[in-house]
Amino acid sequence: MSNALDTSLRLVRAQASLTKRFDGRLAALHGVSLADLTVLLRLGRAEGGRMRRVDLAQAVGLTASGVTRGLIPLERIGLVVREPDPRDARVAYAVLTATGRARLGEMLRTAEEIAADVFAAPHWADGGFEVLAGLLAELDAAGHDSAGHDAAGYDAAGYDAAGYGSGAGHG
Repeated sequence: MSNALDTSLRLVRAQASLTKRFDGRLAALHGVSLADLTVLLRLGRAEGGRMRRVDLAQAVGLTASGVTRGLIPLERIGLVVREPDPRDARVAYAVLTATGRARLGEMLRTAEEIAADVFAAPHWADGGFEVLAGLLAELDAAGHDSAGHDAAGYDAAGYDAAGYGSGAGHG
């Protein structure tokens, strides 16, 4: 096995382990998963706490239908609402509610505790954390070309280099 494949598989295992750790604690304390937290965090950082669903899908690496399915339970518990675009019936926004914003703050405190536990080990004390963060940033950037398009050729708004396609099913 090549070093590249071995490293890739190690990253996948590490990601699965981290996800399991975050999911367990977030579910127990807040009734949400890490994926839910990621969606809520993106909405919380968006202007007005709202994003077009296709843009949200692109931002979190899901398909439009995947993010729609993921938003349903968040809508049921009052953290997010669906808002139609009055000018275009095909467009819908996901909007973070006031309750969602307050609960997001609580969830972030829990996530910060989990992250602090993960990186509290002694081998992270001598600059290992900064090295890892830098390498992960490089890896993330390597997945996009100079114009910000991902491996499938779509930018964050879902358009290809020529400006075609909504990217709605992409992600």
